[in-house]
Amino acid sequence: MATITPFPAPSTTSAQTPLLCVRGLRKAFERREVLRGVDWEVLAGRVIGLLGRNGAGKTTLLRCLLGLSPVDGGSVELFGAPMVEPGGTRMHRVGFVPQSFDLFPWMKVRAYLDFTAAFYARWNHALAARLLGEWQLDPGQKIGQLSQGQRQKLAIVRAIAPEPDLLVLDEPVASLDPQARRAFMAELLALMRAPDKTVIFSTHITADLERADADIALLRDGRIQFTRPLAELKARLCHAVLSRPAGWAQLPTVDGALKLRVAGERLHLLLEDVPPERLHQLAKDLDASLRIEMPTLEDLFVELA
Repeated sequence: MATITPFPAPSTTSAQTPLLCVRGLRKAFERREVLRGVDWEVLAGRVIGLLGRNGAGKTTLLRCLLGLSPVDGGSVELFGAPMVEPGGTRMHRVGFVPQSFDLFPWMKVRAYLDFTAAFYARWNHALAARLLGEWQLDPGQKIGQLSQGQRQKLAIVRAIAPEPDLLVLDEPVASLDPQARRAFMAELLALMRAPDKTVIFSTHITADLERADADIALLRDGRIQFTRPLAELKARLCHAVLSRPAGWAQLPTVDGALKLRVAGERLHLLLEDVPPERLHQLAKDLDASLRIEMPTLEDLFVELA
């Protein structure tokens, strides 16, 4: 597979000090290197969708960012200070939803939220109460009696109630039904209306990223390959299909092609910044028919990841 580097990373000016700055981050498990020198900057006020195949290291990266997993090399700065382990006043500004929530099964929902609120400098009790009602969570029920989807809802309430400046979510809607997922996304977008609020979340549900108009960060081969606004990705990338009965024993050289794939008499190309007139001329030169498609985010994920 060809190396995919769609566009250079944007420059960061002094007026855009990164909320999160990662340099050369490395992490291995039993000699298998998962993160291979990650460099990444995240500016305040954006929704970042972290995409990558299963096993790409998304959960590992998120845990390293928050100091929940020790790193083997490199550095992480959060809110301008080195992140070595969770703690300190800056953690009041962070909300985190892990993939699974299995803590304190003996505690009741209301008691758990009251207990958690005591650790934060601010806590929106009205918001927490509203979400419990709208998401049909019984405050008097024990956590251990909740379904997986209900526990995930509770984890989301716990993460949102402190009104964090950074909200980190690891597959937050994997256990939710479509109606609950849509309600969660509505709350997420409402949170983002406040200035300088930032969300990083890992998900395989690309429709949610499109609904949030997220920036897309692709984790591949142990590195962040790029971070770009979804609208820019869609504007600059296209999918073209060239067809001819003779097939494609020899692949053509196409400037701007990020990926070429043959399926029978069809040649599929993922292209960057290639104007349609060039594609029509290419089809004419190769004696092939041409179909140009605007890829969805799911299409891009399948091709790029």
